[in-house]
Amino acid sequence: MAEVNSINSASLDEMVSGLSVQQVRKVVSRALVEDLGDRDLTTSLTVPETVKARGTFYSKQPLVVAGLPVAAEVFRLLEPDYEWKAVTSDGTAVLAGERLAIAEGKAATLLSGERVALNFLQRLSGIATLTRKFKDQLRGLKTELLDTRKTTPGLRILEKYAVSMGGGTNHRMRLDDGILIKDNHLAIAGGIGSAIQRVRLEQPHGTPIEVEVQTRKELEEAIAAGADIALLDNMSPKEVAECVSLAGGRVLLEVSGGVSLENIHEYAETGVDRISVGALTHSAPAVDIHFLIEPF
Repeated sequence: MAEVNSINSASLDEMVSGLSVQQVRKVVSRALVEDLGDRDLTTSLTVPETVKARGTFYSKQPLVVAGLPVAAEVFRLLEPDYEWKAVTSDGTAVLAGERLAIAEGKAATLLSGERVALNFLQRLSGIATLTRKFKDQLRGLKTELLDTRKTTPGLRILEKYAVSMGGGTNHRMRLDDGILIKDNHLAIAGGIGSAIQRVRLEQPHGTPIEVEVQTRKELEEAIAAGADIALLDNMSPKEVAECVSLAGGRVLLEVSGGVSLENIHEYAETGVDRISVGALTHSAPAVDIHFLIEPF
């Protein structure tokens, strides 16, 4: 199996808070092992070890950048002393044809890491780009845009980071950092009142209780039982507006289900506090980014 070097650099330490350096390196390492196998056979047979090269990432469409430091770590794991220069930064909107970053080192390093670096950069920038489109629909409104746990297994920390680069807000990284009582919990616990009562017995201090509701009647039950947040599941904008009026600010209201770029503004106009969109991560298309390698 190809050797993946350990990293002593702090290249990820300057990234936005919330993105764990060690977790990123674990994800990148697994991706390289998955792609390289025992070795990059084609490169090892055609490219001399001594040849140096420069690789430049270009956008081939308008996009919001996310994942540059992750792509940088791909090459650093293969060659700790290579050079990386970010021409722009994560969270920046760029046009087609703009340079994003430049990597210089052994040609073999750039060739062997190219696909993994592009996979991360195209995927994460795709999420950031879609998130920005949703966020733009909320301009001038109070509604907050949240992501969900509908992420690619093993890539959640990166995909949620990309959401934040697009302007969205991360909501529940793991099951242990929030309480969300959903329909299946309610079915087993015996209803909204019973479920909330049980949670109150051992509720971690400062952790709000969120409960999923599907009707106005269930919203009334949740408010009466002392819920902090009500998740309005698969309701129409009209139904959401009625719930906003009913709640009267007594609980935070979150919309989930059936939200698209075409209707998110209508939902937000109801005055709902926040909208969670699974599509930010589960349906974001990868963007088109090119990596041009030149020997020197």
